[in-house]
Amino acid sequence: MYEGLLVIDADAHKLENPLVLRDYIDSEYRDRVGLVVDSLGDQRARVVDFNPATGQNDFVRMFPQPHGLGKGGFRNLHPDTTLGAMFNKVRIEQMDCEGIDVHIIYGTLSLIFSSILDREFAIALCRAYNNYIADDCKGYENRLKPIGVIPLQDVDAAVAEMYRCINELGMISVSVAPHLPVPHPKAPNAFPDIRTCKAISHPDFRPILQAAVDLDIGLGIHGGPGSYLVGGLSDHTETFVLTHIFVQRNQQQLAMARAIFDGAFEQFPNLRVGFLEGGCGWVPDLAHAFCEHWEKRIRDFDPKHPYRPSLMEATKLMIQEKGGSNNINLIGKTKNMFELLWNTQHDPTKIDDASLYEHYDLRDRNPLEYFERGQIFVSFESDDPAPAYLPTAMGEVGKRLACFSGDYGHWDGVFHNCVKKAATVADYDREHLELLLGGNALALYGDRLRQSLIQNTKPDKISI
Repeated sequence: MYEGLLVIDADAHKLENPLVLRDYIDSEYRDRVGLVVDSLGDQRARVVDFNPATGQNDFVRMFPQPHGLGKGGFRNLHPDTTLGAMFNKVRIEQMDCEGIDVHIIYGTLSLIFSSILDREFAIALCRAYNNYIADDCKGYENRLKPIGVIPLQDVDAAVAEMYRCINELGMISVSVAPHLPVPHPKAPNAFPDIRTCKAISHPDFRPILQAAVDLDIGLGIHGGPGSYLVGGLSDHTETFVLTHIFVQRNQQQLAMARAIFDGAFEQFPNLRVGFLEGGCGWVPDLAHAFCEHWEKRIRDFDPKHPYRPSLMEATKLMIQEKGGSNNINLIGKTKNMFELLWNTQHDPTKIDDASLYEHYDLRDRNPLEYFERGQIFVSFESDDPAPAYLPTAMGEVGKRLACFSGDYGHWDGVFHNCVKKAATVADYDREHLELLLGGNALALYGDRLRQSLIQNTKPDKISI
């Protein structure tokens, strides 16, 4: 706790022990996962995947991606948290030292599972990880809350795994990638090096969103560098510094924009989503862009009746601006231009094309409403002052968006005095601070987290 306030790390991480994890993988897949040391002396996961070029399971891939555009991490073990991210005894001791009541635990290697091309292999990996992390957290139910992972490669299997994670393994939520990588239509044979993406809000994934609503869980969207997910600007950088600056933000920004404009939040008004490890300072600017484009290009936009200036007025202005001895020529040019513009073959009132109406089903809903009704959450790390700016830019709703995350276990997570830094980096009032340190995480993850804390914690030790 911090000065009597509940502290929940909404996005902590496990560094999976690959030797133990392998024991959970079905025997037929076990030899397809291993560890290698790359040319720079860094340890990476070696995965033998399906090969689109040969049609065989002979595609040797390394995660995080070691070289080239979108390069993944290296030298990324943190001296303060690596052992704790592997061994729970150390983790709990450090949580106690820092005043962290609860860790919501996401995987690390598991963040790449949506990039696996072999569908059955991906399903097996997700099941193995979920069994592994559930067992790993047994005995620590009052402090450690594992998050499952599901295979986007197979929607039916993903939904089934969601129910298994929640109802059988006792988890409070599941993690999904921001999208599924798919072949680029202009270069289908170059996949996965050249790729585009199917967002988690795509209609094909709606059964997953429906299951989240039915189970009353908050979906945690989590991407990662070097994972062969589409990374936005990071796909065009070749150093890890530049890749990491852009990758999480761009993945989460795209996922949030698609969820709004694909109508996912409209179809599922009770859906809660956490866009994690991408920071939150960008949220007001993106929210402003959402609202501006909704107002000008959806709500108030009539593609059937576009503005067309009058020929007479345009001709008059043309003569005034360019006039001289050649006015007849100017009049002729203006008339020709307008004849093209008003060509009856392209009369906009007679064009029947649904693409004219982009996101037309959302014309009655300001995107800001999805923030206001508690569907959208983000995270911030302890040295980030951005949560202080959100209410200034977005009003009271800005207080209810950001969840504290120490990013425990990853190289960039600030650990020593992380709660104190998060609480004092800006001048928060107590009500706002209570939301940032724990209240917003409770709202995101919902009653399953709240009830698990009540059941597994002595009443005098924690206030919910």
